Amino acid sequence: MVMQGLLDHVSRTPQLWNMLRWLVEAGFRGEHRVIAQELRPFADQQRRFLDFGCGTGQFAADFPPDRYVGMDLTRPYVQYAGAHRQGSYSVMDGSALGLSDQSFDAALVLGVIHHLPDTLVRASVVELHRVLKPGATLLVIEDVPPPSIWNVPGHLMHWLDRGDHIRTDADYRALFAPHFEVQRSYHMRSGVCDYGVYLLARQS
Repeated sequence: MVMQGLLDHVSRTPQLWNMLRWLVEAGFRGEHRVIAQELRPFADQQRRFLDFGCGTGQFAADFPPDRYVGMDLTRPYVQYAGAHRQGSYSVMDGSALGLSDQSFDAALVLGVIHHLPDTLVRASVVELHRVLKPGATLLVIEDVPPPSIWNVPGHLMHWLDRGDHIRTDADYRALFAPHFEVQRSYHMRSGVCDYGVYLLARQS
């Protein structure tokens, strides 16, 4: 399909991918607002933040640069982030993080899980549990099916999305349940994109 091929090409070019996402997600206002509400209040404390699946580092500026670590499996994205954003970046597999045990106070997972099958999500959840400290905060912001049939652009974006595992609220909860407890959850729309927001606490 021409549209899918074009989107795949755009996704391989960090600058174009950033531009497309910025347009359809209204400048990421929704994501920035949620991060500020759920994680930023802790930024004045000596807390380390992990951006799990950071992509091009689009949200690095929401965190103190000296305490922000971004990781992603896609090398061109990580290289772009390292050249254009503050913070520390590494190419890593989320199911085998090269990070020390209990070394982070909070983590962000934004738009990552819907790209992964259940087996990889569960392996990644185990790794997140390992690298986060007891009681640490995990903020998950993930694509969900648009609740309104009238959000035609949102349905179109999901049709074109390169992630094949957009799940229901219950499915997301079940994947994290063994290692994290949901403190609260809610729906958020950023531009035309609908997200489920989950604030979780690491279980002992």
